Amino acid sequence: MNKTQIKDRKDLTEALLGNRGIKTKKETEEFLNPKLETVTVDSVGINKKQLNKAILRIKSAIKNREQIIIFGDYDVDGICGTAILWETLNSIGAKVLPYIPHRIEEGYGISETGIKNLKLKIKNCSLIITVDNGIVANKAVDFANGQGIDVIITDHHIQSKKVPSGLAIVHATKLCGAGVAYLLSQKLKINENNHLELVALATVADLVPLKGANRTLLKFGLEALRKTKRIGLSELLKEAGLESKSIDVYEIGHIIAPRLNAMGRLEYAMDSLRLICTRNPKRAKELSCLLGATNKERQDLTLQMVLHAKGSVDRKKLKSLLFISHESYEQGVIGLVAGKMVEEFYRPTIVVSIGEEFSKASARSISGFNMIEFIRKHSSMLIDAGGHPMAAGFTVETTKLKSLQKVLENNAELLIDKDLLARSLKIDCELSLSTVDIRLFETIQELEPFGMGNPQPTFLSRNVVIEDMRSVGLESKHIKFYFGDKTSGVKFSAIAFGLGNRIDELHIGGKMNIVYTIEKDNWNGNERLQLKIKDMRKI
Repeated sequence: MNKTQIKDRKDLTEALLGNRGIKTKKETEEFLNPKLETVTVDSVGINKKQLNKAILRIKSAIKNREQIIIFGDYDVDGICGTAILWETLNSIGAKVLPYIPHRIEEGYGISETGIKNLKLKIKNCSLIITVDNGIVANKAVDFANGQGIDVIITDHHIQSKKVPSGLAIVHATKLCGAGVAYLLSQKLKINENNHLELVALATVADLVPLKGANRTLLKFGLEALRKTKRIGLSELLKEAGLESKSIDVYEIGHIIAPRLNAMGRLEYAMDSLRLICTRNPKRAKELSCLLGATNKERQDLTLQMVLHAKGSVDRKKLKSLLFISHESYEQGVIGLVAGKMVEEFYRPTIVVSIGEEFSKASARSISGFNMIEFIRKHSSMLIDAGGHPMAAGFTVETTKLKSLQKVLENNAELLIDKDLLARSLKIDCELSLSTVDIRLFETIQELEPFGMGNPQPTFLSRNVVIEDMRSVGLESKHIKFYFGDKTSGVKFSAIAFGLGNRIDELHIGGKMNIVYTIEKDNWNGNERLQLKIKDMRKI
């Protein structure tokens, strides 16, 4: 927690920026006043030689009327990136089609099976451009080369020791996959920023850190999304009950992205791509309804699987790593289940869908434990593996699953320090409740958009008096408070989500220390500040 005494808005801004690693005048200026022109190939670390090689090959394919395939992924990042490159190439005269693999039938990313299926559907393909995948697909790229197909890889995942033998590799770990595709598209069709709303969707959905280029792309992308002319996205917002002007990081991450992801999890992600790109109002409405219904099905299935997974954990003998597997688990939902288990138990978690011959795993981690690095240490036991430090996945032969589980659990016990498994709450600074007003709130908002790597500022206030409180929500899971500050006479409403079980330890007139974020609450047309309690302690 920053110990600086907060005297004014300037102090607060400096404290908040310092907590986010922003300290120099230049860094501060770039953070508070981002400019789209600063997001360049150089700034994100894309190899210019490889990029130029990719552009020359694409232009040659366009000139010679070759069949180009954009080979995407079935999540929001892959879908949005595929749409960006497909629409860009199509607009400059390319003979181009998109291809999204089927999660169950073809698996993640470009694969030998995917290429064979692609060739059955699309004749005479001579150039494949991957989006959000391919950086570890050595076998698949070799197979494509053997079929006379050139492969350009665009990806952002962490590469393995051996780099695929693609014709060119456009790679940057500082962006999401759609961000990499966007920069390539900008080089092909300069000065047209009609894809920023898709980059915004992907940036939030893929949980990349909101710093540097990501933050800039998201800031301008949110502006584009709020006034999007894409009828598919407009219909999806209507189906979700959202107004375009209210779209922010939360709405993308919790409402829009799950709908776009649902098709790839349970059905076929091409319908999400069709929704994004369609110009037919009737088709847009049909697809938005389909995505909404599929997402509801996904929610129900996730709930069932989470309950089953929780029931399989011995809470009295928690291991440092949770490894949960079952034959009934749907491949498309295991990542969500792993995330829910991390929330519940705060342990790195691997959830496996057991198949007859091969089993698919999805993993989620906690801060300080690099999941993909950990998994790759055991690559000799795996078919393949890929991902990020916080989220990864792998395929394993089912006959090796039990031995793999034992090895991973044992090694995790040796590697993971117990202190790492203790939940911690990062507090930006201490504030007197009397200083919280609309001007302070506006100062905080200058740091938007908030999200991964740039969390909503969190504060501590001491000796807050409980003037009123009551249980709210289903099963009284939450507490509604009214707090007062005796020094200033300031009063605030507050909500403590998920802390309803602690109401019995409190009483009206009592004092608390509270940790909270500040939000603007709109109720019956009236705007006021509300505190969102993250933790509290009776004093």
